[in-house]
Amino acid sequence: MKLNSTTSCIQAIISLVFIFISTYLSLSQTQEWIHFTNGKDIRCLAEEGEYFWVGTAGGGLVKLNKSTGEIIVYDKWNSKLPNNYVNAIAIDGQGNKWIGTEKGLAKFDGVNWTFYNTSNSGLPSNYVGAIAIDAQGNKWIGTDGGGLAKFDGVKWIVYKTSNSRLPDNYVLAIAIDGQGNKWIGTWGGGLAKFDGVKWTVYNTSNSRLPDNSVNAIAIDGQGNKWIGTRGGLAKFDGVKWTVYNTSNSDLPSNWVNAIAIDAQGNKWIGTDYGGLAKFDGVKWTVYNTSNSGLPFNRVGAIAIDGQGNKWIGTGEGLAKFDGVNWTVYNTSNSGLPDNRVWAIAIDGQWNKWIGTWGGGLAKFDGVKWTVYNTENSGLPSNYVEAIAIDGQGNKWIGTWIGLAKFDGVNWTVYNTSNSGLPDNRVWAIAIDGQWNKWIGTWGGGLAKFDGVKWTVYNISNSGLPADYVPAIAIDGQGNKWIGTRSHRNGSNYVGGGFAKFDGVNWTVYNTSNSGLPDNDVEAIAIDAQGNKWIGTEGGGLAVFREGGVKLK
Repeated sequence: MKLNSTTSCIQAIISLVFIFISTYLSLSQTQEWIHFTNGKDIRCLAEEGEYFWVGTAGGGLVKLNKSTGEIIVYDKWNSKLPNNYVNAIAIDGQGNKWIGTEKGLAKFDGVNWTFYNTSNSGLPSNYVGAIAIDAQGNKWIGTDGGGLAKFDGVKWIVYKTSNSRLPDNYVLAIAIDGQGNKWIGTWGGGLAKFDGVKWTVYNTSNSRLPDNSVNAIAIDGQGNKWIGTRGGLAKFDGVKWTVYNTSNSDLPSNWVNAIAIDAQGNKWIGTDYGGLAKFDGVKWTVYNTSNSGLPFNRVGAIAIDGQGNKWIGTGEGLAKFDGVNWTVYNTSNSGLPDNRVWAIAIDGQWNKWIGTWGGGLAKFDGVKWTVYNTENSGLPSNYVEAIAIDGQGNKWIGTWIGLAKFDGVNWTVYNTSNSGLPDNRVWAIAIDGQWNKWIGTWGGGLAKFDGVKWTVYNISNSGLPADYVPAIAIDGQGNKWIGTRSHRNGSNYVGGGFAKFDGVNWTVYNTSNSGLPDNDVEAIAIDAQGNKWIGTEGGGLAVFREGGVKLK
């Protein structure tokens, strides 16, 4: 689960904003690991004078000069940032940046880094998604599953459902009003007010809160609380609730991700696929991709600078809006027609086979499109994760409900009921020189299928480091290189990493014993020099070669 951040740094799961690539080490002939960061997601924004501090998902922390566009990137290799997934940023009165990541909390004074996690401090969970700082300088830290923590610089106090009236241990948003009350949005427990002693909980049963998942909170100059939920927007003046939704107002979507309030008291509301709305208390103005320069209708982060410019994080870039002009910063105009394309393979006739997340399988010959789905073919699911093509031209298609073989006419489906496939959720497929199919599953480990016999490798019977396998590649010597994902154990993630299997022996690389930047490996490619290019979820891109990386 991803968490939303605070009022001034509102996080959302949004994609394709910047690509920041930074090499961590200078190359040498014997250097086995090289790292790159890839920040596809803006999760939060915080303003400090002429700069914005931008938290990304995978690209670390970015310092952006608002006037010049110049950037400085901090990641886990060129700094002491603990993780490249930055969920929340808050800046205290001394200018220290407090940075919430998926692997702990960092304090950065511009030179020195201080790191807090569950092992060396009272932080209750390493997944930090919300931070707010009160008038006394106390840091209020919302976590994923660990509840709410207060940190005064020395002492930690943790509030959970077990020792307080906090309604849920998953804290999505925190805001602090003029009286010092903490307003806390949770994942499913509603909204809580905490004055330091007394808790008051508002939910759908005892108030007009429209939904118990509270994504965003902002407080206006009159002390009204503006609360963004998955069921609409609410205004609460302490007594009276006013609810705005798509039925009774021009709010473009009931799923509200972000709220910011400008100097004139206008509310700027970021929605999920409804675009951006401005509300002056009477009139609604909606900005979307059809009527403005907004690059994407999913808005997850909003910040307003000292000049009144609105900085808007969307699923297709970061936009600056001065009230008239739009300036969009994005990765590139790739022409990708749908961001939910998860798999592509090209057959011997140069046909493109395209797997989508919900739309089935498409074949494109350069002119004509042919779509296969559950209604018109034997495809077992419209959610296609993987495609591989064997020497006979058969397409092997991994879906969320099993593995399919398609010879151009006939479909054969393999699942846990009729074969040795260990799990129906197929994430990865690779075919070796003997035409064995190597199949990575979600929770069932790795399977080898020779056309007749199934052999399953998992954490119980082999050196596979995790049973979640999203990536497989096979090198020229027939070694299988297997990317796995860590799994959750309480508030921490365990297992995962990158494995080599030669058919007998397993070699495992992880963040503890190698230069692998993150234990969640999502993609692997092997180039002509034998370099393994490893894409991770939270650590960017790594290059590995036994004996030393060779880059031309």
